[in-house]
Formats: sequence, structure tokens, C-alpha cells
Amino acid sequence: MHARSTTIHGDPGSVGAATDFVRDEVMPEVRAMDGCVGLSMLADPASGRCIVTTSWRDEAAMRASREGVRASAQRTAEILGGEPELQEWEIAAMHRVLEARQAARSRVTWLRTAPDAVDRAVDAVRLSLMPKLDDLPGFCSVSIMVRRSEGLAVAAISYDSDDTFAQAGEGAREFRDEFAPAMGIEVVDSAEFDVPIAHLRVPETT
Repeated sequence: MHARSTTIHGDPGSVGAATDFVRDEVMPEVRAMDGCVGLSMLADPASGRCIVTTSWRDEAAMRASREGVRASAQRTAEILGGEPELQEWEIAAMHRVLEARQAARSRVTWLRTAPDAVDRAVDAVRLSLMPKLDDLPGFCSVSIMVRRSEGLAVAAISYDSDDTFAQAGEGAREFRDEFAPAMGIEVVDSAEFDVPIAHLRVPETT
């Protein structure tokens, strides 16, 4: 499966309005497109940074939707007062234990490795990190998306509340400071988000 992410750095005061717009207008419009599986939204009300991700049955469906999704992204960006950055990904892994609730939180980490090492890095996360996540209180899901030719990956791990999200902070530090460097993986960026919309509907791949 494939996914397209739209990242917008906007006005923090407009995050609520943008969330309502994505839920009420964008999601029905995009879900009606051929091959669309679902949509999720991450939002940081403090910084105004928002990420809307749509999932697609295959690469052909994702490509066919480009213009329609671009128009929706532009309208969302106008509400937020920022510019949309669209990126296309392959969904390399998805593991879900619980459906994210309204109070869910997500930690997103952007990673870089050698292009020919992407599969090895994904397997390492799948085999070493995912089993540990299952044992954490409030763990909801983890997804990994990649752009193999560029050696890029992004991992999103969600928890059901602020409390369980905070409890998992030490594990996130270990991944960033110890596990990733040992695997030859560079941590490019990491950010924390609310999860106001969680309907990506990607099937389990682990």
C-alpha cells in the first residue's frame, strides 16, 4: 500500500478550523476517490504544524489522485495560513493494537539511511521495537513509511492519552539515541502531535 502526506506549517490559532474542514469536507471528498483507503490527521496546536495523510490501495491509485488531493491540500493550507508540502510514500509496516481515541497522541520520527539499507532498517524496527511496544500501556499503533530510492523513512507511534504518551518517552529516547545509531540510521527530526482524525485504515502488515 501507499500513502501521501501533506505537511503544513500554519497559524496555531487556525488548527481547530483546519481540523474541522479536513474532517467534514476533505475526508468525504478524498474517500470517494478510486483506491483511497483512509485518512488521518496529526496536529500540533502549539506550533501550527499539521500532517494530513491519505492511504491508497496501490501506487497507481495514489498517482491518479494527485490533482484532486493537491486541490484539497491547498484549501486546507489556506485555512491554516501556510504552504502545503506533499510527499508520497510506500507503507512498509503497520501494527495496530487499539484504535486511536480522541485524546490520542503520536510521536513521529523521520529517519535516513542508505537507500540499499532501508529494508534492513525496517526489519530491525519490526523485529526489535514492535514487540516492546505491545507491552506499553496505552499503545495504539505504529506505522512505517519509506521512500526507498532516497533512503528516507518515517515512523509514527501513537498512544491513547497524554499520560501513556509521556510514559513511553524513555523508550523513544533510547530509539533515537541508541538503537537508531547502532543500525546506521540517522534521526533527521522528531515531533509530537495530537491525533484529531485517525481513519487511515491500513491493514496489518507485520
